[in-house]
Amino acid sequence: MQFTKNTSKRKIFGLGLILKISITIFIIIFGFILINQINLPAPLKQIEKIIPNENFKTIK
Repeated sequence: MQFTKNTSKRKIFGLGLILKISITIFIIIFGFILINQINLPAPLKQIEKIIPNENFKTIK
């Protein structure tokens, strides 16, 4: 039976994990900024429905 000596010390948060988390956060923030920059025009046409007077009933 051979024992292997592990010489590399593993950190709690490895550099790769921190890099992946920071890239993910950057992509999410960039997506929000990009969506916020899109200016959709508001509708200019007013919607009106004209109801003829014959549909109204007067109540006395």
